[in-house]
Amino acid sequence: MSARLETVGGKPVLRFERTVKHPRAKVWRAITEADQLAAWFPAEVELELTPGTPMVFTFPDQAPVDGKSTGEVLEVDPPRLFAFRWNSDVLRFELSPDGDGCLIRFSQVIGGGRISAGRNAIGWDVCLDALDALLDGREFEAPSEWLGPMEAYIRLFGLDEGSLEGNRVRFVRDLVWKSAADVWALLVEDSEPVVGGEPPVRATNAYVPVEPLTVVEPPHVLAYGPVRWEVVHDPEEGTRVELTHDLPPGADAATALAAWHVQLELFFAASFGEVRCPWPEDRTEELREHYA
Repeated sequence: MSARLETVGGKPVLRFERTVKHPRAKVWRAITEADQLAAWFPAEVELELTPGTPMVFTFPDQAPVDGKSTGEVLEVDPPRLFAFRWNSDVLRFELSPDGDGCLIRFSQVIGGGRISAGRNAIGWDVCLDALDALLDGREFEAPSEWLGPMEAYIRLFGLDEGSLEGNRVRFVRDLVWKSAADVWALLVEDSEPVVGGEPPVRATNAYVPVEPLTVVEPPHVLAYGPVRWEVVHDPEEGTRVELTHDLPPGADAATALAAWHVQLELFFAASFGEVRCPWPEDRTEELREHYA
């Protein structure tokens, strides 16, 4: 893992550093010329290297993001600095000589908030690997495993942590680009939940009493007793699940936090097609001690 997550001016910033064995002028062309960007950048880019000019980003057909998005060239200082806005994000490349090679300092100001930092970090790791291959003249093979590295970044950055707000346990977890309908189908599995009926198994755990459903609004809201699941989809920022649990007076908050933390880890893995059984009791106890 090569990314660092910082907060600058109240905004989350991912930072990366790579040293390549190529002169700065060659690296500059790779990060500013559209035909070379096509080999490693996640979208096709239309640009002119003049500050203030618009940019257009087009994702390939197989990408989970539809259509085009826009941006703007912010800073151009060849061959040292290139910065631009992509939607609400700001991307910045700084190139410094390093012997016969070049040190690349790359940063992303995440306009949508830190929740997506895990997927952004692993995504840029892969893109920078592809850039390295382009510079070397090597064929690049994209990784087949995304879940493990993304989970590692999520833990490193604390993006899996729950909070206690008064008596309310609250979690917000990124689910990348899954549609709300796909997340709902994962949550309810083969059941057809109705108000007054039993909650679907995947929405419950052994640490929380099961009560009849009080809200069923597919594909966004499922609630029973003090527990509420909400699926939120933003076409520019992706999909997230927000879970809240209102604890009764005197309840063990650390145990509740640990149980939902584990459940959302399992749910996140299942969203990538990896179903983990049985319930990891050791992980639950580890997290209970952490939250305590």
